[in-house]
Amino acid sequence: MTSYCRDGFTFVPIINAELITTDLHKAAEALKQNNIIALPTETVYGLAGNAFEPEAIEKIFSLKKRPFYNPLIVHIKSAEYMTHIAKDIPEIAFRVAMEFWPGPLTLVLNKKSIVPDIITAGKDTVAVRMPNHPVTLELLNSLDFPLAAPSANPFGSISPTTAAHVARYFGEDLEVVLDGGECLKGIESTIIGFEGEQAVLYRLGSISAEDLEHVVGKLKHHTSDDSAPAAPGMLSRHYAPSTDTFLTKDVKEMVFSHPDKKIGLLLFQENSISQNVAHTEVLSKEGDLNEAARNLYAAMHRLDHLNLDIIIAEKLPEEELGKSINDRLKRAVKK
Repeated sequence: MTSYCRDGFTFVPIINAELITTDLHKAAEALKQNNIIALPTETVYGLAGNAFEPEAIEKIFSLKKRPFYNPLIVHIKSAEYMTHIAKDIPEIAFRVAMEFWPGPLTLVLNKKSIVPDIITAGKDTVAVRMPNHPVTLELLNSLDFPLAAPSANPFGSISPTTAAHVARYFGEDLEVVLDGGECLKGIESTIIGFEGEQAVLYRLGSISAEDLEHVVGKLKHHTSDDSAPAAPGMLSRHYAPSTDTFLTKDVKEMVFSHPDKKIGLLLFQENSISQNVAHTEVLSKEGDLNEAARNLYAAMHRLDHLNLDIIIAEKLPEEELGKSINDRLKRAVKK
């Protein structure tokens, strides 16, 4: 049971101490019973279930209130295991896996029949990655099945980067939130697929497009699809706070255009704006894009719990991980 206390701004849940655990045996036993757990990765926390059991996958979709046309990612214990669930794998996929796995890169490949259609939204492709988190890798190596694991948040909401974020979302609906500390990357994996030997970018993420192109050559971009997405993260509205959010290059102008609002700022670096601002979150005082990515969702969670009227987010430089962060902010803004 989750209860609530007042923290001066909003009601914050008091989390059941038994929910968050480091007990890998408890997590594994829950998964073997077709139950859903939350687990850490280097990107964000995920809601995990047995990828070979449609019953478990249905529970994930139901818990997240995720539409069934939006496919899931299957997490595997090794690059070699890729051949257990995918077929006709192009040489370029093996090459990029050797370069970036374990790590925040997801590959969309032709699936084998062992993968339930519910995971892939009925498509003949499956999204696969090997996460780079010691806790989850140890868990995967203790199981004889891979794990389907979308982000551990209600559909469309801010992704979680701590066990506490997950518990606040699903405290009454999960038995196990496996604690692996704060996520080191902070935004989701980059997703690519293949058209022959041509790599196609489906989602910007923790590996920059520039870094990928050093290995795969020029990427074809296809990062938006609201009707039949080939991969997660392609919907135009996603990763969104409940507070109305705006994205701008000129933060000062937007602040002054909302004089009667209680405003929170989400800034890349320090800014002298204080008038009409209730709270400011700075992603990286030093202007480090990796630090900004790591801090993004935690800052958004804090702002979203302050009973603000609006959040104004500053657009980051359109380079390297700045592109990935801007992608998340664009999908979070009020339409």
